[in-house]
Amino acid sequence: MDKFLDIITIGESLIELSCDDNLSSTECFYKYYGGDTLVTAVTARRLGAKVGFITKVGDDAFKDYLIECWEKEGLDISHVKIAEEQNGVYFITKPGVEGKELAYYRKKIAQSKISVSDVSEEYIASSRVIYTSGITQSISLSAKEAVSLAYSVARKNGVITAYDPNYSATIHTPETIKENFNSVVSDVDIMFMSTKNDTVCILDLDSVECIIKYLWDMGVSTVVLKSGKDGGYYTGYNGEINFTEFYTKEVVDTTCSGDCFNGAFLYGITHGYTPFQSSKLASITAGLQAKGMGAVKSVPYAEDVFPLLREVKP
Repeated sequence: MDKFLDIITIGESLIELSCDDNLSSTECFYKYYGGDTLVTAVTARRLGAKVGFITKVGDDAFKDYLIECWEKEGLDISHVKIAEEQNGVYFITKPGVEGKELAYYRKKIAQSKISVSDVSEEYIASSRVIYTSGITQSISLSAKEAVSLAYSVARKNGVITAYDPNYSATIHTPETIKENFNSVVSDVDIMFMSTKNDTVCILDLDSVECIIKYLWDMGVSTVVLKSGKDGGYYTGYNGEINFTEFYTKEVVDTTCSGDCFNGAFLYGITHGYTPFQSSKLASITAGLQAKGMGAVKSVPYAEDVFPLLREVKP
């Protein structure tokens, strides 16, 4: 069938309240929004991809704000549904001498109501790529079931599947992240992982070559490892492993920079780039995002990114 969308992401949306001081003393917060798979969706959209987003939005004072923002971004939100519960929120401070502070409030929120009823086979089949994360799986049991169904439907319809465990000690336990990973890895085509958080915890491996070959043996065709220690990204595809350096070391805030990378990478995959070229594009995009503050508001646009990309797609 004809593909209406390039990418569909599934996950949570949260209200972001940021400040320049520490949480205990600040008197002013700046409102925006975030969520890992939402950042991925917005990044791909700002680069020019056609992107759909599946989530639940709370029927509270922030509902109209969120919907209007996504409409302005140009996201396809035809499968966003309203739930009675409230929207989740997180507070974030600008990194300083003592580092940044993060406080999440995401229990019993609207997004926890994501379920298999939100997964439409026709909608999934209309996209080239379906993407979600371990954070989406962690929202609730029903959200985890929705992720499994989405990947199964995608496989059935020849849609590329992409996944990031996105391990966070504030959200997951080592046991739950392993369980989430193992429940979907056999259905994943593109795997994004952090060598600091994901691979050691989930795979108990720390050698880049061993990790990539292990995932290849599990059937994952494209692997991207994000290594802060080595200052870049390892991309494994078709028996070859390439390294792409971080675009910049001058960062302000790395919140959701990995999710931004994923969005740019998937843009590349759906627009004729090889996985290695996609990593270069994504490194630039994530580097620009990390120069700003916050998750979504610092995501760059196509006109910011493509002039910096020397390698032109084939």
